[in-house]
Amino acid sequence: MAPWQHRTDAVHWYMQELSSRVVAASGIPSDRHHLGKLTLQGFKDAPDFVLQIDGATNETETFGSALKRSVQCATAFRNLGLKHGDVIVLMAPNHIHLTVPMYAAFYLGISVAGIDMTLRHNELRETFKCINPKMIFCQSERVNDIRSVIEELKFDTKIITFDKNDRCMNFSDLLEKYGSDVSVKDFKAADFDPAKTISLLIATSGTTGLPKSAAITHKNMAVSVPYMWLTYSKFPTPTRLTVVFSPIEWYSALFQFVFSPIIRHSRLQSSAPMTQEHAYYLINKFRPTFAMTSPNMLTTFLKIGDRNKCDFTCFETILVGGSSVHTSLIEDIKKVSPNTNVVVIYGMSEISGIAFNFDPTIPNSLGKPIQSLEHKLVNPATHKDITEPDVPGELWVRGPGVFQGYYNNPEVTSQVVMKGGWLKTGDMMYKDNMSNFYFVERIKLLLKYRSYQISPLEIESVIAEHPRVFEVAVTGIPHKEDGDLPVACIVPHEGYKITAQEIKDLVRDSLSDSKQLRGGVIFLKELPLTSTSKIDRPKLAALARSMERE
Repeated sequence: MAPWQHRTDAVHWYMQELSSRVVAASGIPSDRHHLGKLTLQGFKDAPDFVLQIDGATNETETFGSALKRSVQCATAFRNLGLKHGDVIVLMAPNHIHLTVPMYAAFYLGISVAGIDMTLRHNELRETFKCINPKMIFCQSERVNDIRSVIEELKFDTKIITFDKNDRCMNFSDLLEKYGSDVSVKDFKAADFDPAKTISLLIATSGTTGLPKSAAITHKNMAVSVPYMWLTYSKFPTPTRLTVVFSPIEWYSALFQFVFSPIIRHSRLQSSAPMTQEHAYYLINKFRPTFAMTSPNMLTTFLKIGDRNKCDFTCFETILVGGSSVHTSLIEDIKKVSPNTNVVVIYGMSEISGIAFNFDPTIPNSLGKPIQSLEHKLVNPATHKDITEPDVPGELWVRGPGVFQGYYNNPEVTSQVVMKGGWLKTGDMMYKDNMSNFYFVERIKLLLKYRSYQISPLEIESVIAEHPRVFEVAVTGIPHKEDGDLPVACIVPHEGYKITAQEIKDLVRDSLSDSKQLRGGVIFLKELPLTSTSKIDRPKLAALARSMERE
């Protein structure tokens, strides 16, 4: 591996060599960005290479096995009438079956949506209503919930369980019944335009509002993901073993799931819940060399009193991103593993990857702009460019990694994708006279709890249904390990009394675990407002920090 301060184009040279062989075989120049054909080539190049390990069960799978099963799955899709532009949903733990339908979908130009498997009925309804999936892969315990939502929406959606289920076809039966009539040698991936074909629908709340799906094309990913590997100089197989700590709906999992056959690296994942104890077990037993994690998760891992239970020295590189990274956290990592490269990253689903090259000699900076994107700072009120150093502005970016927009939501897309293809990130930054960028604050209303994006509006809409609630606003209080803890600030109808437990129970029964009111409930006589009669969010947050919460 190259020294951690160094950046190299080795990954791009490798991608050029791999994609040139794909294009030579097909005669289609744009196939250099076709994730399906790149994946097929990667699998065929090294059939005995280990693709994945389930750390909870010790199950493993090679490239050759994944190739056979993904071709069977793609054939099943074709036989069942799924086609280019359709959507499938994956909502299951990180077992060794999870990504096989994803690779099959890439072969055919079918879009893949990774969904939080803990979503409740209302959340599933809003998600499915937006993406209209043709097939949903899940575990048996979620079948009844999913079926009720599908029936409510009157969708013709097939449910496939990864485990055995009496009421649904399971995954192995799908492959056997509908996918056994073609050989790997004879299988051909579909031809389509990778610049226009959606590969992934990544759950996000965007800049504001209820959850939606960022539409990421094959080309978006093919261009952007290699920049995650600029500190490595040997390809294929830049590192021995990566570890996936995140569920499939998060980018930190997806970039490894998508590119492990292409970059040719083995990955460690787990079908068991990713608790601190289980993460320690995986690290101590399997000794992974590469990880991407959130600051909140890493803070928990490095908690004083616990950190000695785990040997972190196996890591060559740890990417840290998703929210603000304090320099003290970098110092903590270096204490437990002095030779580990710590790379702070700033990225978004909407740009399919990262935006800056981190410089460890300036740890409080995000670094200089990455080569594949244009960057500028803009006054969020006037939309005029800011060119002076040390003057904050909203970061706007554009380039081939910028997403197609929010799926089936052109109205919200138009609010963030500006004329000329510039994406408004919603984040305030400034740059110094050497073009190093520094994060200032988020314009976005979103809260981050343990790397989950939490929309205050979504929680507010649930609480507002309570008949004795007059007004409600949700903010967050900071927590060192968990990020933002949601707090409900409530104005009851005059003359009515509400208990905090009533509100907590309402949210508990309506929303998933990450959106619970861990910060408590505050009752106010009125909400703080700005001069334009909007809720004054900064003042609300200050109230939440200073007042007694129930």
